[in-house]
Amino acid sequence: MAHSKRTLFLKRRLRVRNKLRKVNAGRLRLSVHRSNKNISVQLIDDVRGVTLASASSLEKDLGVVGKNNIEAAAKVGAAIAERAKKAGVEEAYFDRGGFLFHGKVKALADAAREGGLKI
Repeated sequence: MAHSKRTLFLKRRLRVRNKLRKVNAGRLRLSVHRSNKNISVQLIDDVRGVTLASASSLEKDLGVVGKNNIEAAAKVGAAIAERAKKAGVEEAYFDRGGFLFHGKVKALADAAREGGLKI
């Protein structure tokens, strides 16, 4: 039976998220979403069900509106690290979803680490 790219993506996303939840119970989740035109990230508290901080390439103050490249991902990663510090968060686990840890997703994670967020 042939599986579509979307089906494989959804299976990979659930597999990654479930493994991370078992290992990192009680910690905050840094969830990334990448589309063809933008990249966004959220710092989520799954216990309370709230988003504590978020950053996106759609924000005008970052200067990368409508761009989805490695530089834009690095700026978004630095922004989420800064906003996490303001929210009093120092560590979280990185939920890449169904995306491979390569290219833009890796650049975002590295920039967040350089900003002082332990992921």
